[in-house]
Amino acid sequence: MRLAAVLTLLAFPALAQQTPDIVILGEVHDNPDAHLGQAEALTTLQPTAVVFEMLTAAEGTRVDADRALTAEAWQASGWRDFPLYAPIFDALGDARIVGAAAPRDAVRAVYDQDPAALFGEDARRYGLDTPLDADQQTLREAQQYEAHCQAMPLEAMAGMVAVQRYRDAVFARAALAALKAYGPPIAVIAGNGHARTDWGIPAMIARAAPDVSTHAIGFVESATDTPFDETRIVPTAERDDPCKTLTSN
Repeated sequence: MRLAAVLTLLAFPALAQQTPDIVILGEVHDNPDAHLGQAEALTTLQPTAVVFEMLTAAEGTRVDADRALTAEAWQASGWRDFPLYAPIFDALGDARIVGAAAPRDAVRAVYDQDPAALFGEDARRYGLDTPLDADQQTLREAQQYEAHCQAMPLEAMAGMVAVQRYRDAVFARAALAALKAYGPPIAVIAGNGHARTDWGIPAMIARAAPDVSTHAIGFVESATDTPFDETRIVPTAERDDPCKTLTSN
């Protein structure tokens, strides 16, 4: 039985019984069952607004005004495979749509410049003005190295870590702005790496707004020690070796 059928028999008790202010719904980007799971969670949650990692602020505004533009705006934001995400949009109901993708030029600049300066005056609020301790920096660089199939120099991973921290802070700021504008509950659609509770969006929100409650659900393909408040295992998607294009000469 596929997840689409199974999820109709499952509830999200943490969402139904005590609704958090912000719910982060993680995903494996190319896994259709992960997106079906997110759609089911949105149906249970009925958020006032949904913040998307994939849409820029401008494209989010366009889609919020006219949902007929969703597929076009999706492509304009640089993301592929919109049909995989269509069930999420079908489940939105009256929720407002918020784009939170960091500007590409800013993301590129993070490699060479101070992410706190690029982020703006709220950088301290999200901890971007404070370097990670040495052990934490080393751990995150190693994870980025593995995530990129060891195809890039290990020395380049410091920039990748900075980008991840910057983007997590951007997503957290967008979620908090949506909470202020529309009230709870807010949902965030983002990759599992951004949903982790130890240093992803939930941690950024906890630092910036300690009184705001969050709940992070990771939709993953196998058992994992990545920290989420709740983990849902979905069938593994059929895909080519993701490292092949990075490691082939």
